[in-house]
Amino acid sequence: MKIATFNINGINRRLENLVPWLNAAKPDVVCLQELKATNGQFPRAAIEAAGYGAVWRGQAAWNGVAILARDGEPILTRAELPGDPSDAQSRYIEAAVNGILVASLYAPNGNPQPGPKFDYKLAWHGRLALHAAELLATGVPVVLAGDYNVVPEPRDIYPTRSYDDNALLQPESRAAYRQLLDQGWLDAIRKVHAEGAIYTFWDYRRNRWQRDAGLRLDHVLLSTKLKRRLSDAGIDRYVRGLDGASDHAPAWITLRGDT
Repeated sequence: MKIATFNINGINRRLENLVPWLNAAKPDVVCLQELKATNGQFPRAAIEAAGYGAVWRGQAAWNGVAILARDGEPILTRAELPGDPSDAQSRYIEAAVNGILVASLYAPNGNPQPGPKFDYKLAWHGRLALHAAELLATGVPVVLAGDYNVVPEPRDIYPTRSYDDNALLQPESRAAYRQLLDQGWLDAIRKVHAEGAIYTFWDYRRNRWQRDAGLRLDHVLLSTKLKRRLSDAGIDRYVRGLDGASDHAPAWITLRGDT
């Protein structure tokens, strides 16, 4: 099974990139973030024509998450991150696909920091950690995939000091991500690519794509039952170089059959 995560940065604006990638890469499950579309604006017909069923939670202008399943229909299990009923931001969705529970998440950016946006980021990650621990305790196979808006380690960003004050790199942000790994979740992409730099995001500004000045923000975490099934992982970098591309590239993992 091939599972991908892709911050699409506006699904309707990027359809001409998304659909050819779906046709070429043929992921079995796709977690999308930053739909930037309401529920009614989600391009269901185009996604179905590409061979995918979908569940989604949209939001006008910002946020929005979705899960696609090739030749099938994801079974929606949750459309929000628990822990704060007042949180109206569309940042988390969960569905069952072919015996695996899959979550698509779009964590808050948190800038500028310090301030209320950074406080919200850390609180959101705290809620994620609590929910992740509960999922892990069930013993079911779970994938937490998405844009975590955290650069886990110094090697996950190009050599620069320009991000020193950025919320993506703060010790508190990195500690929040580390908390998930300490629970027992596996960073699948880093497991496969254990050495050196690997990036999933290149800002539009300052020629960062052309200079390969990237960051690793998009992660796929596997629960205990799935660790032994991990067979490969990668980044489809070429998608970032297409005309009208998102500032993220799709990240993906493959799982062996359950034997």
